[in-house]
Amino acid sequence: MSQVTIDRAGMQRDEENNFIGYTVFTLEGQTSAYEITFMSKNGRDWDYSLNFAGEPGPEEQFLKVDAQIEENDELFDDLLDAAIDAGGFA
Repeated sequence: MSQVTIDRAGMQRDEENNFIGYTVFTLEGQTSAYEITFMSKNGRDWDYSLNFAGEPGPEEQFLKVDAQIEENDELFDDLLDAAIDAGGFA
């Protein structure tokens, strides 16, 4: 697995008490930073959306990162845990 560096993260609850969070990160060997946004109604089942955190980079790299997140539960959990911890929900 690629080494992940967390730049910043956060989590809060919206007006409907849903969890909304994010983690901005870079992966070793990647030239772009990414932002993953998390959404959950119950704090257990999570949806996510991945975007470039700043200037868009190569689409091939974006697709590789998205595939890594889909396939690697440990990476997904690390990114989610960063958001949960930053939001004070740990």
